[in-house]
Amino acid sequence: MSGQKDFSRRSFLGTAAAAAAAVPAATVAGCDAAAAPHASAHVHKPRRTVIPENSLPGDKDWWIKHLGAPDAIIGYAAQSSVLPGEPIDLYVSTTSREFSVKAFRMGWYSGDLARKVWESGPVKGHRQRSADRVQATNTVYTRWGRSHVIADTHDWPAGSYLLRLDSAAGQRYVPIMIRSASAKGKVVLKSAVSTWQAYNTWGDYDLYKGPGGSYGDRSYVVSLDRPYDESGAYLFMVYERKLVNLAERMGLPLAYLTSIDIARDGDLLHGASALVSPGHDEYWTPQERWHVTAARDRGCNIAILGANCMFRRIRLESSDLGENRQVICYKTDYMLDPLYGKDNVLVTNDYREPPDPDPESSVTGAIYESYPTVADYVVTAPDAWMFKGTGVGKGHAFRSLVGIEYDRVNPVYPLERPIQIVAHSPLTCNGVNSYQDSAYYTHKGGAGVFNVGTMRWVESFGPPLYHWGITRQCGNFTRRVTANVLRAFAEGPAAHKYPAHDNVAEMKAWAGNPIADHHNLW
Repeated sequence: MSGQKDFSRRSFLGTAAAAAAAVPAATVAGCDAAAAPHASAHVHKPRRTVIPENSLPGDKDWWIKHLGAPDAIIGYAAQSSVLPGEPIDLYVSTTSREFSVKAFRMGWYSGDLARKVWESGPVKGHRQRSADRVQATNTVYTRWGRSHVIADTHDWPAGSYLLRLDSAAGQRYVPIMIRSASAKGKVVLKSAVSTWQAYNTWGDYDLYKGPGGSYGDRSYVVSLDRPYDESGAYLFMVYERKLVNLAERMGLPLAYLTSIDIARDGDLLHGASALVSPGHDEYWTPQERWHVTAARDRGCNIAILGANCMFRRIRLESSDLGENRQVICYKTDYMLDPLYGKDNVLVTNDYREPPDPDPESSVTGAIYESYPTVADYVVTAPDAWMFKGTGVGKGHAFRSLVGIEYDRVNPVYPLERPIQIVAHSPLTCNGVNSYQDSAYYTHKGGAGVFNVGTMRWVESFGPPLYHWGITRQCGNFTRRVTANVLRAFAEGPAAHKYPAHDNVAEMKAWAGNPIADHHNLW
């Protein structure tokens, strides 16, 4: 998402820690009993019964009930993801003398939405030292002592987790992913960790502004070696959590990876049936883009359930705590990037801009256009396969589903063909008329790629709805469409069974940029 002095993303949203998400009914897939290991004819070992993860008891008490003061308790992990069995290092500062940690795996769990997999005993707490800042890049980071080690995560299944820090003074989350060792035959749910950090204002600096809201005083480099602001998991809660709840309830074969994992190792996507990008997935390294594009070319389907995806080009660098702990993005000051003129393909700015333009539309289909807007979502192709069972007709509108950022199919940029525009929603943004598009294209390698083109898609699944005016019927629609897409994409390369029917000419999609004021692209 793009920032601007006069507009705050969070002023359009509100707190995410509210009522539980409502998701559609679906059968949780069972698992066959595992076969017994090889044994002699005289020894009979009992077969082990495998209990489906989401059939296990959940825990309704995973929500934060009391944030407390901003410094009541805050913390971060030295890892954004670990494999099952690997330790997690926690760095915590608190005004209390002690705290505890509870680990919750996000899922369905009969509507409880999370399962507690582990908890610590009392841990000694204290205030850690103030943050440091690298003046040249306005990089805020901490040099804290390690507070606690979760030594054994062997029994933690792959998934998205929230570590809840509890103290007498308050509570905070620390997000962590237990990543999948293999995605073969699975639908990959991605966490957009790089984007989380871009918007993290802890310490008064992020990639958009510095103290006082000044764009000119922003960070060029942000560090993962610091807590996240607000609840500690704001962007996960708003743009990803409800998707995890839905996908887990459906019983799909799922794998879990972060943006950093995919950038680090392209082999992680080998054999995946699909990759799902969540509601806000803006910041991508070239390596992540190359790896995802290669997976698509091999037949891996892609579902983009947001807007503004793959808009910023970033680099990752190490910190004292390890590899890939700093996110670099110079944006409009890209000529100050140390790699400018030396390795322009890695210079950090918008993908469509100099010095090495490579618009995201060649992968995403639609391209990000502007911010902020709110508009009705208008169905154009009701017979499209992803709308099956929704009951929509041509021109059916869902109030306020488009916003606050949006994508459009724009032939001035590279497009894979055939591409089918399935929703074409008129809007006004910054005083200029344009359209939001949801689009689906099929690739010669066999993959299908679906881009919903609005950031409000995942948020609309159920409460909290942030007082937008989105209706229950809208949530029924977006959940059903998402379920249709995930089921189809889980089957493997979608192009043959679900071909795109090119209708760009019919939609009169023009080649141009109606929004002339590019200040909103900060």
